[in-house]
Amino acid sequence: MTPQADRVPSPDPRAGAAVKAADRAHVFHSWSAQGLIDPLAVAGAEGAYFWDYDGNRYLDFTSGLVYTNIGYQHPKVVAAIQEQAGRLATFAPAFAVDVRSEAARLIAERTPGDLDKIFFTNGGAEAVENAARMARLHTGRPKILSAYRSYHGATSTAINLTGDPRRWASDTASAGVVHFWAPFLYRSPFYAGTEAQECERALQHLEDTIAFEGPQTIAAIILETVPGTAGIMTPPPGYLTGVREICDRYGIVLVLDEVMAGFGRTGAWFAAEHFGVVPDLLTFAKGVNSGYVPLGGVAISAEIAATFDKRPYPGGLTYSGHPLACAAAVATIQVMAEEKVVEHAAHIGETVLGPGLRELAERHPCVGEVRGLGVFWALDLVRSKETREPLVPYNATGEANAPMAAFAAAARKNGLWPFVNMNRTHAVPACNITEAEAKEGLAALDAALAVADEHTV
Repeated sequence: MTPQADRVPSPDPRAGAAVKAADRAHVFHSWSAQGLIDPLAVAGAEGAYFWDYDGNRYLDFTSGLVYTNIGYQHPKVVAAIQEQAGRLATFAPAFAVDVRSEAARLIAERTPGDLDKIFFTNGGAEAVENAARMARLHTGRPKILSAYRSYHGATSTAINLTGDPRRWASDTASAGVVHFWAPFLYRSPFYAGTEAQECERALQHLEDTIAFEGPQTIAAIILETVPGTAGIMTPPPGYLTGVREICDRYGIVLVLDEVMAGFGRTGAWFAAEHFGVVPDLLTFAKGVNSGYVPLGGVAISAEIAATFDKRPYPGGLTYSGHPLACAAAVATIQVMAEEKVVEHAAHIGETVLGPGLRELAERHPCVGEVRGLGVFWALDLVRSKETREPLVPYNATGEANAPMAAFAAAARKNGLWPFVNMNRTHAVPACNITEAEAKEGLAALDAALAVADEHTV
């Protein structure tokens, strides 16, 4: 949905300056040193684009924070929110409300296996928080295993489950979390030479970790089905089925985090479909309603749901299953079905994004690896393809991060808003991005990668 010319307002720098001044005076931004940031003042958005008050339009290759799966301002979802606000704007979670029930039904229809009970939250971190609690209560065990290359949210349990450096400042070292290495052949922690070796050695490492921690102490293993912010490392064939088998053998709950990968992002309703695996708990958020109103949740297996048939579940949220959020979810899922958004995401990944990104890798010395599926891709940028040395050091900041900062600035100069994390750029546009828009993004990436090439050896 490319914005019509009359929908993009004329430049109004004074209005933009006022918005930014109010932001700087009163808004406290996440993950940021407040005095070192310069937020862009956004004037509007539509489809895969947004624009500022100076008249600059950007193709959004971040989908917000990888959540606007149907793009910005889809008219059917906006109308559904407006209609729901006029009919019943809010109601407490203890009651049965039609739109809440319908959202749960539509989600349950699309989750794998018997994940037919839906616990609603306000977002992904709360979904992970409650999934961890459910697993511990269901098993009576304290520990949860999670991968180092992962992100699960910023609430207290979710941040400890997270593997990336955002955990460090909040890590209590006593949250009952044990981290392990998941497979990633390009930067293998197991010195593997093939996907089969990586899979076998990663599963053995997981088995060893469980043995040394004590299987009887482990409530759950949580994995992003396809890790997102950590680098979009699609697991090798057999890995997730191997983890499922290990969990079954030791009575461990398998939690798949689909907060980022779910609802069409990988070219399937849920990424678990690609691997034929059914978890015991599945967390979701983001794409469930394209982020139009905050919503997340946990899809729960029959066995775990039965644990709380006669025993109260000790958890809840004031806004669980908020009617406006659920109305947005119902409309979003209906739009995705009617417009075949999931199928389109698979098609655009197979025919445009995947081939286009691999062609860029052939021409640019800075691109070490391309990986992904659907509209969920990462370019691993390196100083040398031979050594695979990352373009910038792990968790680099300041001058050490200058090459990636230069790449990002070049992308924005060419009208592309890039997703940049450490030494990677991710191509994660809206699931319904058109072929022409995807090619526009690839062209802008091409120009920006030329800047990154200057830092190779």
